Amino acid sequence: MHFQNKITPFLGFESEAEDAANYYVSVLPDSRVLRVVRHPETEAVLTVEFRLAGMTFVALNTGRANWRFTEAFSLAVACDTQEEIDELWSKLLVGGQELACGWVKDKFGLCWQIVPRAIGQMIGDPDPARAKRVFDAMSQMIKMDLAKLNAAYDG
Repeated sequence: MHFQNKITPFLGFESEAEDAANYYVSVLPDSRVLRVVRHPETEAVLTVEFRLAGMTFVALNTGRANWRFTEAFSLAVACDTQEEIDELWSKLLVGGQELACGWVKDKFGLCWQIVPRAIGQMIGDPDPARAKRVFDAMSQMIKMDLAKLNAAYDG
């Protein structure tokens, strides 16, 4: 492993680390597998180092069936267009599950927030009425609808 960043997220899997890393790099642009480390005796995959949109992760096979992701951890992807939201959402939803407010759980159980880049600015607007309109609109959504959020923001 080459720790290029001060902090590198490790994602623990029972035995699906390589499948998960390959899946994630196929979903997000500017992503690739960097290195696969195998057990020296069995050749089983131990870790997979990969980059998603410029950020390095490590997928780790733990061999433990009880290692599961929870909604307490998620990866947020800032999207610039509705097309980008729709594309990422549909890819991550395959074998997964829709949650709420732009959250989707993928087939490996990892939660993602697929959100417009401006959502933080919108719900954090200094005008409380404007922020509330956006928050209320967002609260009614499963997948984010950028046009509806912009309409709520604009009043």
